[in-house]
Amino acid sequence: MAGIWFWGVAGAMGFAVAAHLLRALARGGAVAEAGPMALELYKSQLAEVERDLAKGTLEAGEAERLRIEVQRRMLDAAKAAETGAPQAAGLGQRLGFGAIIAALAGAIGLYFTLGAPDYPDLPLSKRLALAQAAYGARPSQAEAEAEAAAPPAPASEADPEFMALIEQLRSAVAQRPRDIEGLTLLARNEAQLGNFVASRRAYEALLAAKGQAASADDYLGAAQAMIAAAGGIVTAQAEAALMQTLKLEPENELARYFAGLMFAQTGRPDRAFELWEPLSLKGTQGAPWSAPLATLLPEVAAAAGINYTPPADLAQIGPDAAAMAAAAEMTSEEQRSMISMMVTGLEARLLEAGGTGAEWARLITSLGVLGEMPRAEVALRAARAAMADDPAALTLVEAAAAQAGLAP
Repeated sequence: MAGIWFWGVAGAMGFAVAAHLLRALARGGAVAEAGPMALELYKSQLAEVERDLAKGTLEAGEAERLRIEVQRRMLDAAKAAETGAPQAAGLGQRLGFGAIIAALAGAIGLYFTLGAPDYPDLPLSKRLALAQAAYGARPSQAEAEAEAAAPPAPASEADPEFMALIEQLRSAVAQRPRDIEGLTLLARNEAQLGNFVASRRAYEALLAAKGQAASADDYLGAAQAMIAAAGGIVTAQAEAALMQTLKLEPENELARYFAGLMFAQTGRPDRAFELWEPLSLKGTQGAPWSAPLATLLPEVAAAAGINYTPPADLAQIGPDAAAMAAAAEMTSEEQRSMISMMVTGLEARLLEAGGTGAEWARLITSLGVLGEMPRAEVALRAARAAMADDPAALTLVEAAAAQAGLAP
């Protein structure tokens, strides 16, 4: 039905414009071909002047002036007839008709190439509803970890003496499961080894052991481990840990970065921009989020319809003492994993084993925000094929594609 309305309105508008132009050309041709008739008219006007002069109703001077003016017009009309102006006008009219028809045909052909007559409208209210649906459709932490299924780093890559100490630490924590110091060391070292699920478990045990005494760093470490274990997805559990971090330290830069990432993943680039833009202006030089924001901020601004010009040194903003201290707590392995963990795991799993419409939509949105348009197009084609028999899921996928800026 929407397609019928679209083509009806578009056809009526095109017909009205074409009819107006054709009517104007027809009038021009009629005027041009009226030359012979004009000569006869001027002759009758000369005869009328002579009759009025003979009757005495027209003075001799006035009659002479009218006679000269009519004769001048007769000469102009005669010259036009001799030079073939009517025929030229007729040729111009035919060429004009052809140009109008060609323009209409070209417009229709161009629209079929670049347009999307059957693509549904996506008003702000629907965009917000789809974003809310994507937000609610996030997998749980356990589901995301099962989907990511990231294997731990091979033990052979670590120093044998260090691994022996880690084994002793694991045994000690198993025997004293509420040992705060042991849990803190275990959580950080498991993350350094790339054992993010084990790190997440250690952080959860640490938070339970500390209770009300848990710090912002404890909650942030837990959130970071959860996101890494989930393959880059900011789950509801990770979000809760981030909110606790920001409750204790509202200006914590790393927590604000991850919160913005969550909004970017769930179709709210406007909320991501609100968190990231101030962060970019006072961020830490060399902090792990500086380089990603240099790419992500313009992307989320464009997706949100925000007119944004990034500063020339966006990725090299001067240092902030508090942020330097926060960054110093992170190992180089944690920094590298934070930058790379956004979408790669989810992308690999979906392309290999498939997934839900919400997961495909999340992947397409994330790749669009990252500016990875070729990868987003591959994901869109795969999602359309996988969700062909599920209209509801396909609607989420197409909405994500539209938001990412992919041609339908």
